[in-house]
Amino acid sequence: MINLGLKKLRRWWQVRTGRYDTPIDGEVPFWVVSLCINILLLGLLAKLILPETDFRRKMLVVGEHEELIDVVLEETFPPEVEFSDLNIDELSTESDEQLEIITERDTPLINIAIQRPLAIEVPTHDFGELTTESSFAGDPVETLSNAETTGSVGNTVTGASGAVDRLTKEILRSLEDNATMVVWLFDQSASLTRQRAEIEGRIDRIYRELNLLESAKAAEFEKDEDQPLLTHVYAFGKQVSPVLKRPTNDVKRIKSAIAGIERDSSGIENVFTAVMRCVKDFSDYRRIDRSTGQRKRNVMLIVLCDEAGDDGDRADEAIKSCEKFAIPVYVIGVPAPFGRAETRVKWVDPDPQYDQRPQVALVSQGPESVMPERLNLDFIGGDFEDLEMIDSGFGPYHLTRLCYQTGGIYFAVHPNRRKGRVSFAETDVYSSDLRYFFDPEVMRRYLPDYVSINEYRTRIKDNRSRAALVQAASIPKTEQLVVPAFRFPKLDEAEFVRQVSDAQRAAAILQPRLDRLYEILIEGELDREKEASPRWQAGFDLAIGRVIAARLRAKSYNEMLALSKTGLRFEDPNNNTWVLRPSRSLSATGSQNEKLAEKANEYLTRIVDEHPDTPWALLAQRELSTPFGWKWKESYTPPPPPPQPQPNVVNNNNPRNPQPQPNRQPKELRPIPKL
Repeated sequence: MINLGLKKLRRWWQVRTGRYDTPIDGEVPFWVVSLCINILLLGLLAKLILPETDFRRKMLVVGEHEELIDVVLEETFPPEVEFSDLNIDELSTESDEQLEIITERDTPLINIAIQRPLAIEVPTHDFGELTTESSFAGDPVETLSNAETTGSVGNTVTGASGAVDRLTKEILRSLEDNATMVVWLFDQSASLTRQRAEIEGRIDRIYRELNLLESAKAAEFEKDEDQPLLTHVYAFGKQVSPVLKRPTNDVKRIKSAIAGIERDSSGIENVFTAVMRCVKDFSDYRRIDRSTGQRKRNVMLIVLCDEAGDDGDRADEAIKSCEKFAIPVYVIGVPAPFGRAETRVKWVDPDPQYDQRPQVALVSQGPESVMPERLNLDFIGGDFEDLEMIDSGFGPYHLTRLCYQTGGIYFAVHPNRRKGRVSFAETDVYSSDLRYFFDPEVMRRYLPDYVSINEYRTRIKDNRSRAALVQAASIPKTEQLVVPAFRFPKLDEAEFVRQVSDAQRAAAILQPRLDRLYEILIEGELDREKEASPRWQAGFDLAIGRVIAARLRAKSYNEMLALSKTGLRFEDPNNNTWVLRPSRSLSATGSQNEKLAEKANEYLTRIVDEHPDTPWALLAQRELSTPFGWKWKESYTPPPPPPQPQPNVVNNNNPRNPQPQPNRQPKELRPIPKL
């Protein structure tokens, strides 16, 4: 039978190939039969030696003298593990060193349910820093990675062009991973006209530096959808709208679209609504193609905005949308003022036909934290006006958090950023009037809590010093003796008493407000030593130190005014004026005030020592440089001159009465538009 089969096989080969010799001539058939017999014998031997693998359940017993039984799986993929109930009451708790041996009756069973692994591509991208690993499950086409990424914040530049240079590198990194869609979102406010023009001038540089201008003309990239880098432009204000009809790589079309963005005079900037609109429009690029197993493109959103946004209540929604499709957001924005919601912006009418004198507009650019963490408290006894608006080291909270949680970058742009004081005259037009800036490397230790409002509330409840700071900072502005009276001429006794009484009345109104702040913050002292965050440490110490100092100054001020009514006498009979001057001594106001002064000094000095070169240290140093007490000093005020009769001048040619020039009309000073 075997020989007959071999003859038929040889005949088939000879007819098919036309050759007489075949591969099975000679002893080859016998070698093949021998090989098959040996393989069969090896299989039977392995069956006898190796353990059985056809099981689904094993019991794991952990005890003092037993070892863990190996679980042998049918497949190499991860199992699904289900634990049965364990009678915990029967476990011994007498020893922390060992566990009692559990009887087989009480031993929990681990059910090994074998499942086929899903063919899921684990997406990777280079945006941000990967901080956690996540399991990916679900439909491989619709479900994308929810791996948590953190972006970069606290990046400071002096112009939008500096941010574009860094963004060029980010685009290059994205292109190395996949074809990329870059979507620019431009704020339509009047204050961003100059920065939009700056970006427009850098677009061609992006394509040139990425060597895409020549490659775009190659035959394999004849269609727009084949280009490695595509760009789209959107504009937003009260509404959101695309500026280009479709994505393109044509630099001229991109620049023309940016230049043609119309100004929105509503003053409303719905930036988070714009982000969600773009995520919706380009989400198809981020879905996995079943045929290739790859996403069509990476998508990057680049936002140009100089405010905090008027739809911050949609920030959580925007973040979730971006995270769902792994779309990073980059923002070229502004620095937030430290602990303040609004910033003063220097405005000059762009039309030279109108008055070119600088004006000041209040613009929403902060705060840098989800809730205020700086007291609304003015200073007294010193020139602290320039400290009301200082740099926080970060951007507006919601926009910065959007970048941070999606793996993007927030660029805080200010043309006058430098070390030291910046005066209003030095501040560039259309820029915020921030008087001091801080080193971003130092400020990285003081990162705000970039979490949801619910998580933020949970965190402040965990520590009474945090809760006290936020509660005190939420109290409306406490006016602390704005331009208080320090000079009291005693030319007339009745007039002198009236001036002193008016000053006392202002101090008396202020004192209860300061007492309320102190009572709130003193409760936070109970948990101050438990606080580990440098930001919260500095924030609480500054708040309570400043409130104690303010209470002492107001109380001492009032007490010294009361003392003046008891009959102060001039040592020099030629003097006629009493002047209040700051004093390090509080002996005239009691020993209790001396103890409070020591406490304030302790808090404020700790800030300067432990948090140097920060906003908290700057404010604490100013407080320490101004004494908490007051003292009376004598001075002299010349009596007012008697009124002089006005001469009756008829001659209009008198050089003291120059005539207005008929051809010189003053330019109109237009009101500031909504920014």
